[in-house]
Amino acid sequence: MTFLEIDGLHVYYGKSHILQGVSFIAERGEIVSVLGRNGSGRSTTLKAIMGLVPPSNGHILLQGENIAGRRPFEIVHGGISYVPEERLIFDNLTTQENLIIGQQPGKREAPKWTIDQMYEYFPRLAQRRNAKAGTLSGGEKQMLTICRSLLGNPILILIDEPTEGMAPQAVDVVMQVILRIQTRGVTVLLVEQKLTIALDISDRVLVMGHGKIVFEGTPKDIKGDEKIRKEWLEVG
Repeated sequence: MTFLEIDGLHVYYGKSHILQGVSFIAERGEIVSVLGRNGSGRSTTLKAIMGLVPPSNGHILLQGENIAGRRPFEIVHGGISYVPEERLIFDNLTTQENLIIGQQPGKREAPKWTIDQMYEYFPRLAQRRNAKAGTLSGGEKQMLTICRSLLGNPILILIDEPTEGMAPQAVDVVMQVILRIQTRGVTVLLVEQKLTIALDISDRVLVMGHGKIVFEGTPKDIKGDEKIRKEWLEVG
């Protein structure tokens, strides 16, 4: 059985047809990156899987069960966590309190994560455990969001633009954590603007354009396809 299968997904924002029959699969433990220019439908794809925008048509099958149209809290209980681009932390709570809120039992087969592990992965957060989250830097807030999502003990994690606005050193730390997530059997669906980063850590890549999947293959495949890169990824 395919772990995650997206089949013929359509999403509208008002009259705007954002996703136009998106279909792809992801197997257990894979890192699959979704690439494309702004407005191509990448973030909307994650939001549709997470139940934040309702699909008008299509199926989202997680381990054979159609979750399309379910409410976000039901999808979380089904084993999916989401790291939004907007981060959406609780500014008035401390780092530690934000992590405590993220703790969920998760599905029985999901790997378990602890707050101590999060501090091991991101020592900077350990140093600032008692600081109000609103005082953290942009990179620290992104680390906190990733940790809070992991503490839900997911079998699938959706990560939207994790490296945006980060210093290079912080980017390296986040990428290493994503690779650690994969080693524990969690499937990662990653939206990432930086092509080199996505190609370095992904098992497969999808390229979106105008609400559709226009390319699917390995990092090696896309490195060798200059036409696809120029048409759908490069700017200017």
